[in-house]
Amino acid sequence: MEALSGLAPRGIVLAATPLGNPLDASRHLCELLAAADVVAAEDTRRVRALADRLGVAIGGRLVSFYDHNERSRVPELLEAAREGTVLVVSDAGMPLVSDPGFVLVRLALEASLPVSVAPGPSAVTAALAVSGLPCDRFTFEGFVPRRVGERTGLLESLAGEGRTMVFFESPRRLGQTLSQMAEVFGADRPAVVCRELTKTHQEVRRGTLAELAQWAGDGVLGEVTLVVGGAPGGRPAPPPLEALAVMVLSRADAGERLKDAAAEVAAAHGVSRRELYQAALDQREAGQ
Repeated sequence: MEALSGLAPRGIVLAATPLGNPLDASRHLCELLAAADVVAAEDTRRVRALADRLGVAIGGRLVSFYDHNERSRVPELLEAAREGTVLVVSDAGMPLVSDPGFVLVRLALEASLPVSVAPGPSAVTAALAVSGLPCDRFTFEGFVPRRVGERTGLLESLAGEGRTMVFFESPRRLGQTLSQMAEVFGADRPAVVCRELTKTHQEVRRGTLAELAQWAGDGVLGEVTLVVGGAPGGRPAPPPLEALAVMVLSRADAGERLKDAAAEVAAAHGVSRRELYQAALDQREAGQ
């Protein structure tokens, strides 16, 4: 292996880490770990262990950066990024994808600081590719909500989604989630459970939602990515209400009456006119 270059770009660098197998680490990641002035890690113990496995000495200061300290840590990281390199890594996969980092990136961009990415393993695209389900169009829904009411609301809103859907789920709740999906989406809807992607005991199990719910009933272990086929003949779910409200406000800023804009956008996307109008009012008030 050639010597590392020791070069890293100034600003914030988002780097993907292996999902399990250190051999999936990129040369780019190794160079960044060695050269960055600050390494902001979701779990400092994990990134130290990864660096040891890769034979790389972390050259800069290592700090924790996770959900509960993200906002308090951001000013320090922004200051460091003005003069040097701040490398952001999560436990596995790409930062910001159901992991910390979004607040840092938004504020860095607002401060005109460089933000770059070192791509690598992704549980979402890996599971999608191996699933055997259509992957030309898909939707990523992140972690399934823990609360029953929120989970029910999400699944009901996706019942008619025509694209393949990708979810993250806790192994402890997988059986319950699959059973509820079978009730809402239909027992015969095809799905794939990908467990421990890129690890030694990687498992990909395919079947209907009912079959997979029965299989997972006694519990499973490891990190889980769930891929579910879209509804036959279904139409894509409408954009989030917040996004549609932005469209309404843009039309209103151009001179259209707010109520008229809300009515037309709601009709075009199949959502409640009243709810969209209220969402637009809320956003306008928040903006002021």
